[in-house]
Amino acid sequence: MDAADDRGTSVCIQPMKSRAQSWLRRWLRRLWRFTLLIILLVVGVIAYANLIAIWASHGRLYDDVANLPDTDVGLILGTTHSIHGRENLYFRYRIDAAVRVWKAGKLKTLIVSGDNRSQYYNEPEKMKQALIQRGVPADRIVCDYAGLRTFDSVVRAKEIFGTDSLLVISQRFQNERAIYIAKAHGLEAYGFNAQDVEPQVGFKTKIREVGARVKMWLDVNFLDTRPRHLGEKVELPK
Repeated sequence: MDAADDRGTSVCIQPMKSRAQSWLRRWLRRLWRFTLLIILLVVGVIAYANLIAIWASHGRLYDDVANLPDTDVGLILGTTHSIHGRENLYFRYRIDAAVRVWKAGKLKTLIVSGDNRSQYYNEPEKMKQALIQRGVPADRIVCDYAGLRTFDSVVRAKEIFGTDSLLVISQRFQNERAIYIAKAHGLEAYGFNAQDVEPQVGFKTKIREVGARVKMWLDVNFLDTRPRHLGEKVELPK
């Protein structure tokens, strides 16, 4: 009797364990497929957002001043002049590039656009002073103190400073992103590529750029983003 009961019990329990294990395996397979789909979707969005800036700027980026199209207004994208007490090469190379363009007679006005969070941190003023020291007339330089990021600088160039075309001056990676934003807002934009920094120096910046391009794509296509500050219109020098 006991043996029969034991056999009966084992016959009933085994199929229940098997069904539970089978259900768990199916659930885990579905979870893995769903996770893989999400990963592929995220990777696809990141890749697309990074590539679309390259496509948008194709044929609009220049390394040789002689080949630049006629554009009255230049936009220098801001960055700090020093990092932890050391010279920021991104800053130096952007100023170098802007001076080259100016001395070639390709521009009439330069907008220096950047962050102005305090009297001790003022990107536009630092850029303006650096340009003046290199021979650019002070009355041809206009400061945009609300260029908190690339998106704001580009959109404000149109909506606050009233230009419909501009030459963006920065490193190539930022020029690509700026041109995508400009085209999305109806601006005729080109880019003059400043010298880039050595890969080991700019590695963190390049990593951040990947995320910045995703934000760029979302800002333009989904978030209806506006500059943080707009304000009254400013007339550029004639």
